[in-house]
Amino acid sequence: MRTIRYILQKEFIQIFRDKSMLPIIILIPVLQLLVLSYTATFEIKNIRLVVVDHDHSTDSRNLINKFSGSRFYKYLGEESSYKQAENDIAAGKTDQVLVIEPDFEKKLITEGNASVQVVTDAINGSAASLMAAYAVSIIQGFNENIVVHKSPLHYHGLPIDVSSLFWYNPELNYITYMVPGILVLLITIIAMFLSSMNIVKEKELSTIEQLNVTPIHKLEFIAGKLIPFWIIAMVDLVIGLLLARFWFGIIIVGSPLLLLSVAAVYLVLVLALGLFVSSLTETMQQAMFISWFVLVIFILMSGLFTPIESMPVWAQQLDKFNPLAYFVKINRMIMLKGAVFNDFRKDFFILAGYAAAMLTFSILKYRKTSG
Repeated sequence: MRTIRYILQKEFIQIFRDKSMLPIIILIPVLQLLVLSYTATFEIKNIRLVVVDHDHSTDSRNLINKFSGSRFYKYLGEESSYKQAENDIAAGKTDQVLVIEPDFEKKLITEGNASVQVVTDAINGSAASLMAAYAVSIIQGFNENIVVHKSPLHYHGLPIDVSSLFWYNPELNYITYMVPGILVLLITIIAMFLSSMNIVKEKELSTIEQLNVTPIHKLEFIAGKLIPFWIIAMVDLVIGLLLARFWFGIIIVGSPLLLLSVAAVYLVLVLALGLFVSSLTETMQQAMFISWFVLVIFILMSGLFTPIESMPVWAQQLDKFNPLAYFVKINRMIMLKGAVFNDFRKDFFILAGYAAAMLTFSILKYRKTSG
């Protein structure tokens, strides 16, 4: 243990001696959490709307007001012709066009129905489907309002009164959903990059030979190399949890101690993976590229931005080997749902098994030799 203590002391001195390291390991993750939590969202806001109103009646104006008053829309005004509005979409000046037919109000009064046309820029398919859903919802609300006010004697209300209650995120705040996942992402990046470049840095500085000829045991050497970054990543996690509570107002419903315990095991896996990358490479540039290549795959398939259930079946099967997916799921369950250990016991044991296997494999892969 005394040997490990000396190695730890040496590592921390080396870390804090480099003045550029402190901002990288503490300040930058904090800034990234603050920025990404507000920007990494699939909510569609400020939809640029242009209206082509061929009726210019009270009802058509009321429908336009429904759109312009929505927090999702940015009303850009009216165009005199549909052709001009179509050109606006082609030029990227607007996202959606609402076309109101002539005699819109007259048909509502005499025939009881009228038509409107909604044209949506669908170059981004997922965004277009959301914009179309917003438009349909507003038109449906307007339609029900018309029925109530114009035919009150025939309107007896809906046969079933529907009320919605959203569990775990009642305000449907996307930040509440994203912060736990982004927090996992940041500590993964910090742990992976620092551990993957640590030993290879010794190779570049030619100090690895000096360490190899010492009587330090391989396990002591690896422990001394990985424990500092494990501590740094845990500190980053604690800072992130404090920001989640006091900056974003996200109350950790579950046990913070349980969350930190799972994170401790997860970080062993990430650090072991970084150690494996470091043993394969000879330069820090190689380690950085390999680490980033692995992390990009893990991040995109983790369920952080898109649901795993919407992926192809082969991708869902492949994702069973993605440690990031397990911890993103567990972290959200603890922070937002108040999950206890039994709720994610299977996922935890899979994660722990991967950690033990990867750590063992990385230790066997690293050879303490002078050649």
